[in-house]
Amino acid sequence: MRQTVIAIIGGGQAGLALAYHLRRARLPFVVLDAHPRVGDAWRRRWDSLALFTPNRFNALPGLPFPGDPDGHPTKDQVADYLEDYAARFDLPVHLDSPVTAVRPAPAGGFVVETPRRSYAAEQVVVAAGAFHTPKVPGFADRLSPSVVQLHSMRYRNPSQIPEGRVVVVGGGNTGVQIAAELAAHGRQVALSVAELGPVLPQRWLGRDIFWWFDRLGTMRLSPRSPLGRRLQRSNPIIGTDVRRLLRTVERLGRTTGADGRHLVLEDGATRPVDAVVWATGFRTSHPWLEVPDATDRPGLHFLGLPWQRTRGSAVLGWVGRDAAVLAERIKAGASSRIVAPAGR
Repeated sequence: MRQTVIAIIGGGQAGLALAYHLRRARLPFVVLDAHPRVGDAWRRRWDSLALFTPNRFNALPGLPFPGDPDGHPTKDQVADYLEDYAARFDLPVHLDSPVTAVRPAPAGGFVVETPRRSYAAEQVVVAAGAFHTPKVPGFADRLSPSVVQLHSMRYRNPSQIPEGRVVVVGGGNTGVQIAAELAAHGRQVALSVAELGPVLPQRWLGRDIFWWFDRLGTMRLSPRSPLGRRLQRSNPIIGTDVRRLLRTVERLGRTTGADGRHLVLEDGATRPVDAVVWATGFRTSHPWLEVPDATDRPGLHFLGLPWQRTRGSAVLGWVGRDAAVLAERIKAGASSRIVAPAGR
C-alpha cells in the first residue's frame, strides 16, 4: 500500500486548485483521476460548448487564463488550460486511476483503492464534482428501443440525432443550447420543460454579465443568505435569445411519462418522438465512498459542489477561493508526519 497523507479524488478544476494550495503549503498529497488526460471531463462534452464566463474570470490560482480577457473559451481550451496548469506547477496527478473504494482504516485515516494500487491517506478530499452521473427519469425505459435516447452528457453534435421529431427534455442552459443547435441543423425540435428560468443577456450596458456578477458580489453569495436561497431556486438562461429560439422550436409542457414511441406530457397529451435528448441534469453519486456519516467524518472533505460555500463553488474561476479555505483547514488538521511534498 502506497503511503500518502492527503488523497484528492478528481483532477478537474476543484482538485487542481486545491493541489496548488497544498503544494505551496508543502503538504504531501496525490491527485487521483479516472481519465487518461488532465481535462478529459471537459473534452468529452458536446463539440460546440463554450463557457459563459469570459477568460478574465476563468483562472485558477496562480495562472491567468490565456487569450482575449473578454473572449469565451471553448471546452477544449478549458481542457488544455487544466492540463497546462497541472504541468506548470508539477502537480502529482495519477491518471487512469479511478477510485473504487474509500473506507476507514483500522488505525485511523482512510484506505483509498484504485485498480492499480491502494493508498493510505490521513485526509481525503472528494473533488470529483457533481456533473458526472446523469439523471434520467425512470419512465425513460418505457420508450421503444427504436427511439434514440441520449443524456446531454453523451450528446456531442447533431449527427447523433436522426432526422425526424426530436424532443429535448429540460430547459436549463444545456437544454436550450442543444435545442437551438439541433434546430439550426434542420431537426424538427420541441423543448419540454415545466418552466423556463429567467433569461439574462451575455452582455448588458457594454459589459459581460459576469463582470456585473463579480462587481455586485453575486458569485460570492452564501447559500444561506436570503438572496442566495432565492437564486438556488432559479436557473437563469444566459446568452440565449429564448424568444428567437421559440420561433423555430416548439414549446411543450413537462414530460411525465413515456409509452412506446410517445412521450406523455403533464396535461395528459402524448407526443410522438424519433429521438429524445435528456437535459435533465445530474445527481451526486459516490458509490465507492464506504464511509458511514461521510459528511461528518473527520478528515473527509468535499470540494467543488454547487452552492457548497458560495454561488461560485462549482464554477471554474471561483472554485479557487473554496480551495484556499479548505487547504487551510487541511493544514490545521494534519498530523506532525507532514513534512515535504510527495513526488509523482
